[in-house]
Amino acid sequence: MKSVNKKTALIVFVFLFTLTAIGFGGFFYHQYKTKHASQNPRKIKNQHVSFLFEVYDTIQQNYWNKITDEQLIDLYVLAAEKLMDKKLEIKEKDQKNLQKLLTTSINEINDESKKIEFTASLADIVLANLEPFGRSRLYSQKQETDLKNRVENINPEVNHYQALEVEKDVSAENLQNAFEEKSTELQKDTSLEAQQKLAQVNKAYEILSDEKNRQIYDQTGAQPTMENKLLSPQIFYLRLNQFSPTTIEELLSVTQKVDIGETLDTLILDLRDNVGGAIDGLPYFLGPFIGNDQFAYQFFHQGERQDFKTKIGWLPSLLRYKKVVVLINENSQSSAEVMASVLKKYNVGILVGYKTKGWGTVERVFSLNSQFDSTTKYSVFLVHSLTLREDNEPIEGKGVEPNIDVTNPDWESQLTKHFNSTFLTQKIKEILSGKTP
Repeated sequence: MKSVNKKTALIVFVFLFTLTAIGFGGFFYHQYKTKHASQNPRKIKNQHVSFLFEVYDTIQQNYWNKITDEQLIDLYVLAAEKLMDKKLEIKEKDQKNLQKLLTTSINEINDESKKIEFTASLADIVLANLEPFGRSRLYSQKQETDLKNRVENINPEVNHYQALEVEKDVSAENLQNAFEEKSTELQKDTSLEAQQKLAQVNKAYEILSDEKNRQIYDQTGAQPTMENKLLSPQIFYLRLNQFSPTTIEELLSVTQKVDIGETLDTLILDLRDNVGGAIDGLPYFLGPFIGNDQFAYQFFHQGERQDFKTKIGWLPSLLRYKKVVVLINENSQSSAEVMASVLKKYNVGILVGYKTKGWGTVERVFSLNSQFDSTTKYSVFLVHSLTLREDNEPIEGKGVEPNIDVTNPDWESQLTKHFNSTFLTQKIKEILSGKTP
């Protein structure tokens, strides 16, 4: 495990400071769970310094790696020097002298709004320079809300009923009529704007025409995280784009739909480009694949490992699949990497593709008691744990290796030999080339 390096931090935080927390992180949040930071026991009178020390305590108590006062004080001093554009001296690297330095620095600023800006910027720089660089940040209330929506796969700016120009209680027949009318109209227009609207109309109908997806969308605003298609009477293709609180419900629904007959026996589970999401649901999502009460994966936090077991058992609609292929690539990340690693560990199918991204952190949002006013709320988005792969090594920076690497010229013959099926190999080849589905 790496520790915070003063020289590296100095080089990197200048760059990271120019990035916004939401922009840097994108959809790559692995867990959303608000925690309350402990009360600041120092009873510091200066509210700005009190805020900075609550962030300090939150880091020291909850950051994935053990961090000493000296290491954390170095980051605070470096951040203050950057913002003030001058060298700062601290007599001894202890909390008492850090408090004096911060108090003096903030008192040099006359304008209250600039004091708040300085304090928030300093905290954000410190957080951004915790390893892995840029994953931890200071969040505004809007950023926290955006994070929650992204993890839950909700886009408040998108209304699928409006896209089709129908009311929420529209019947299935009228929904189809509206879709056909809109799509026919837009197909006649070759402009970019019309094509974008057509894509929105197609997406809206895809979601609302499915009874289960429409029910979830109506109740929560969440959009589907899965795509599925029967590629042949033998092969079912299931693409998982991200993990959200509704993913397990979707899995039950889509697998039950095709759970008929005797021919279907092959599952292609596509985790390529999966951006991760809410890791909280993995103990439920993995159970149908490996059984109930099985050791699934581990977190690493401050020198200790935490085991996570599955919480539900086999899913009857999955038992029919005797052949399972799991597709991964360099953009499979976070929760998707954990899932791929677990399936590899339990020999549930075979991993085919490229080594995954190596984004193996679990972040949590910690609320802060110290705030500047009632209109502005800040919280700490902090890397709390690292995820471990099947060989107990961190996924972070290493990724998950496929069983069959498609960069190997011999990969097709390897796959054919494994399943004794040239037909399945051909379907996988078509998927990887973008021809199917």
